[in-house]
Amino acid sequence: MTPLHLSYFMTFIISMTGFMLHRTSLISTLLCLEAMMLSLFIATSVCPIQLQTTSFMLNPMLILTFSACEASLGLSLLVASSRTHNPNNLQNLNLLQC
Repeated sequence: MTPLHLSYFMTFIISMTGFMLHRTSLISTLLCLEAMMLSLFIATSVCPIQLQTTSFMLNPMLILTFSACEASLGLSLLVASSRTHNPNNLQNLNLLQC
């Protein structure tokens, strides 16, 4: 495993650990999800360049599109929940009441 692959892997693992441990605030959860998606995007962008193939060039664009959709959906949920409930704590939100 090259140091470049190790850094992508460690970035993904650190953001996943932050996602699992810091579930108190919705904004920190969304930031951890965004970091996971960006590390996957960078990894899938660099791998075809290193292998010098053009067959996998569509995958990074799909991941970037899904990442943008996830970020916009997360921010819209954050705005909607902060308008109805004052804090953005995840413990105060109940899916059955919203």
